[in-house]
Amino acid sequence: MSDETAEKTPEDQATEDDKSAKDAKKEGDESAEEPRPPAWLARQDLIEHSPGGLAGGLVKGDQYGMAGGEVRGDFNLYQFGAYAATDPPSLSGEIPADDLADLSLVFTESPRFGKALSRLREERVLVLTGSHGTGRKAAGLMLLHRLGLHRIRSLPADISPTDVRGQLDGTAGYLLADVIVDRDRPIRQVDLHALRERLAGGDSHLVITLAESSAPRGLKSFAWEPPPPELVLESHVSRAQGEEGWNHVRNLAAVRTFLDGSPTPKETASFALRLIPVAAGTATEESLAAFGEQTVQTQIESWLTGDDHLTLHDRAFLISLAVFNEAPYALAGELADDLFRLLETSKNPRKWEDIPLFGAPRSVRLNAARARGYEESENTVWGRVPQYKAAFREPSLALQLLDTVWMRYPSTRPALVSWLSELAVDGRTLVRTRASAAAALLTRSDLSSGLAHLVEPWADDGSHRARLAAANTLTLAHLMGTAAVPQILHAWCTGDDASRRWTAIRAYGLLGAVLPDEALNALLTAARTHRQKVDLEEDEKEEEAQELVEAVQLLLLSARGPVLAALAQLVEDERADRTVRALARAAFLIACEQPSSELDDRFLVLEWYGHAVSQAPVEARQLSALWRAALNDPLRTARAVQILRDWVHGAESVPEAEEALSRLFRDLAQEPAERRRLGHLLRTLSVPDGASRLPVADRLLAVVPE
Repeated sequence: MSDETAEKTPEDQATEDDKSAKDAKKEGDESAEEPRPPAWLARQDLIEHSPGGLAGGLVKGDQYGMAGGEVRGDFNLYQFGAYAATDPPSLSGEIPADDLADLSLVFTESPRFGKALSRLREERVLVLTGSHGTGRKAAGLMLLHRLGLHRIRSLPADISPTDVRGQLDGTAGYLLADVIVDRDRPIRQVDLHALRERLAGGDSHLVITLAESSAPRGLKSFAWEPPPPELVLESHVSRAQGEEGWNHVRNLAAVRTFLDGSPTPKETASFALRLIPVAAGTATEESLAAFGEQTVQTQIESWLTGDDHLTLHDRAFLISLAVFNEAPYALAGELADDLFRLLETSKNPRKWEDIPLFGAPRSVRLNAARARGYEESENTVWGRVPQYKAAFREPSLALQLLDTVWMRYPSTRPALVSWLSELAVDGRTLVRTRASAAAALLTRSDLSSGLAHLVEPWADDGSHRARLAAANTLTLAHLMGTAAVPQILHAWCTGDDASRRWTAIRAYGLLGAVLPDEALNALLTAARTHRQKVDLEEDEKEEEAQELVEAVQLLLLSARGPVLAALAQLVEDERADRTVRALARAAFLIACEQPSSELDDRFLVLEWYGHAVSQAPVEARQLSALWRAALNDPLRTARAVQILRDWVHGAESVPEAEEALSRLFRDLAQEPAERRRLGHLLRTLSVPDGASRLPVADRLLAVVPE
């Protein structure tokens, strides 16, 4: 046995085994390389699965950036009366009576407060659980205060339950706020029994507040529910400005918007500090506008570095949920575990933390993340499937959280990069698309690092999935307003690196609705520059040729008018480059093959032509010119005729299609050879059983001159 083998710890061996398994999986994936994803279907996937409709700008050219509007809702600040925007009272020693008096004036009881008070009076010790920000600490203080206890002392959160007994001294109320519970400091029912005996002897009472997600199973506790936020806000404003002041501001748009976000008591108390000057007439409603952005960032910082006692596993879930916001909850949870392993390895390469297989319930996890769960159908390759989804209550939180982690905590970058790179080649379309969306945001925040760590390695990868992820990332990054994306795409598209050229070609196709002229010029330049690999007259099946053809197809179908005019001019100009003319004809034909949906017999270009006949005659003539060029191209005549056959078959059940075809056939039947070709096509069409003629073919034949 070698010294190296002998010195391996179990953790080292586990790390190596895990790495070997991942390497073997990667080799297996590469050996069974996935097929090249068709450009049109990949575009549909990007539009459908990008977060918040981010890729909607690919449909009509509208650029959709980051989620805008007023930020509102769930924010994380203290509810301690006059101390609402500052630090809470000390966690060790006696709580000042003035602080308790101030809190008592604004504290709003929830419907369950009376029951909690009865339990505390009878049992002397009460474990109060609730999500972060629900005001459980303030509730604990008020429960003790309402018992009439004149001294209330606060115990340190890191004290073990067994050590609490030694801190109980004389008649008093004790608050153990947000106690830290872990392997070394468990809290058990037997500990509560022992504390109850000690408290009874000194006529004292103890409230322990605990995050809902940290409560051990079997521990007798009381679930705290906060009061309605409007009552909390009214309490704070009325105390300062009376009922008249509250009535003056209660129906302001900013107030209603804030309350619609279901804020917590802490957030409501903080908002009240901004609202009170408005009620007093010393500030305007506009002064409330900046509240949202500041408090969302406060919430994020509290999650990442604050005193919420979140574990690294909890933080991994928050980041995963930010990537998979409004996606299935199970997906965010599953992939959060992968991120946790990577973060844990970065933190301590020799230590492996266990992931609880049956940890906090779904509802607890979502409450801690300030998120909501809801049922909604999800599009899959098998149709729409019901899913339980999760989303942050505050729409802007997901993007802001990712930006904060990437820009303010760069030590997390190696783990994030590895995690997103794994997601980028995942077998699930939704996962790959969300990886690209997250990478686009990070690239927008830090262009150089996003390119170096994510986009360029994916573009240089031999996997189609990785290169498609790079193309999607650059596409979404441009829609977000990232600088320099057009320059990057042009350099890659016209450069000598084949992998990056593939990536840029695909991205240009996706961005056709946004950059039609620039994209088409770059694609035509690539075709001319690399004609030895893009000889469409010789082999359209060569991969780069296919990519160029499909990219121009996407440009034509998404940008329409400008690209149609350019392609029509190319095919009619006999002096134009042979390769680009072939590219125009090939791209037009595959655009003609594209159905409006997989569920009917409608075709996008035929519908376009039918509309153009009456609404845009110039475009109708240009579409006819492209059809004539394709039919007269010896290499493409057979394919063009077959597409027309498919259109005629589809028109049997679509009256509008028959009307459009009738006009198109008249346009195309100008010369004797053209009339003979179309007549032969229609006379030889039959119904699927082959026994009889297709009725729509006979009707169309009547419009083709003999």
